[in-house]
Amino acid sequence: MSGEGTRLFGTDGVRGTANVHPMTAEMALALGKAAAHVFRQGSGGNQRILIGKDTRLSGYMFEDALAAGISSMGVDVIQVGPMPTPAMAFLTVDMRCKAGVMISASHNPYQDNGIKFFSHDGYKLPDEVEDRIEALIGNGELDRHRAQPDGLGRARRIEDAAGRYIVFLKKTFPDDQTLDGMRVVLDCANGAAYRVGPTMFEELGAEVFASGVEPNGYNINKGCGSLYPEKLAARVRELRADVGIAVDGDADRCVLVDERGDVVDGDAILFMCARDMAERGTLKGGAVVATVMSNLGLERALEGLGIRLIRTKVGDRYVVEEMRSHDYNLGGENSGHVIFRDYNSTGDGLLCGLQALAIMRRTGRPLSELAAGVEHFPQVLLNVEVGEKRPLEELPVVMDAIQKVEEELAGRGRVLIRYSGTESLVRVMVEGEDERIVQDHAQELADLLRRALGGPKG
Repeated sequence: MSGEGTRLFGTDGVRGTANVHPMTAEMALALGKAAAHVFRQGSGGNQRILIGKDTRLSGYMFEDALAAGISSMGVDVIQVGPMPTPAMAFLTVDMRCKAGVMISASHNPYQDNGIKFFSHDGYKLPDEVEDRIEALIGNGELDRHRAQPDGLGRARRIEDAAGRYIVFLKKTFPDDQTLDGMRVVLDCANGAAYRVGPTMFEELGAEVFASGVEPNGYNINKGCGSLYPEKLAARVRELRADVGIAVDGDADRCVLVDERGDVVDGDAILFMCARDMAERGTLKGGAVVATVMSNLGLERALEGLGIRLIRTKVGDRYVVEEMRSHDYNLGGENSGHVIFRDYNSTGDGLLCGLQALAIMRRTGRPLSELAAGVEHFPQVLLNVEVGEKRPLEELPVVMDAIQKVEEELAGRGRVLIRYSGTESLVRVMVEGEDERIVQDHAQELADLLRRALGGPKG
């Protein structure tokens, strides 16, 4: 289907180096045609697909190619320009579109880009719909469904999309509260939130010190944003600010910095939000959904509050799937993807930062105190290059070693071994109370896996 023997769609759309297969203009054109055919229903009106992007140079190329493909199938296009990924999820629903398309490679450098789709309900596509789009690209069927000359779609840009999203965000903040007098340092990663982020916080009354708001097509995520919170932490200390908020290039993840300059990761954010929601009686199912990578400290802290932690595979889409299946309303990843399903269908960095500020305002407590309930266990993650990806159950020496390590940790730690979905790697994660012991266990398991799976010596 992709022409190279692998599935075109990964865990978060199609992604790769810009202008290299599969991230080419030709592929974007084909994806636009296939998606338009899949989402088009009947011959009536309201046949619209929304297109947004982050600030990468290659976004211009993909935006126009997608628009050409979609309109060639008789479906209209609405282009909104640079816009956060969660804004696209919201706007797709708000504007009653058949689908939304986001052009972004999230936290990756500018050389990469990606294309991901939202359905009319604002959720990312299930595998079966992605498979249908992919099949259409490879089987030639689309040529029979091109629109007639009088039925081609139109493309237009709208200017009020940012305003719609800002209003939506502000409505999630308590009506009886403002951010008056609060000093907020905001890092927008030179990405999609560079306009909406500062505007939203300022309109709520905060004194905003913004950085990462001068995108040039090349500097997205470059030494800034949620992947690099060190500069943000230094600026919070320098300005004696109340809080620092960093998002990534497409603003679907958030990392906070407290008033002392200490970083507050996704696990700590989940904890403080879960506690607040439980106290207010709004946490559904008495549970929080996270991935296997969330720290054991989060699980222990939630247990102390009588809240369950439900773990999924790595990837925010799996978190969302679990939340939808059992109607949970809070979930996320330790990287900072936090999903408040009462408000939006995907991780939203600005929304996350705003909810943290709401808790600070409601309680009158500083962020350092609110996030202090999670004691992070030392965690070591090693990536091991392998020559093959055999099921671990077929490696008795490795399985015995894993069991031995788990017995030594005696319930006060975890072992997680999983293959990368995109690279020839096996990932080894060990958590425990003693960092030296954890490091030794992780290295022992990595060496065993390297020998068992034919990886390079090292």
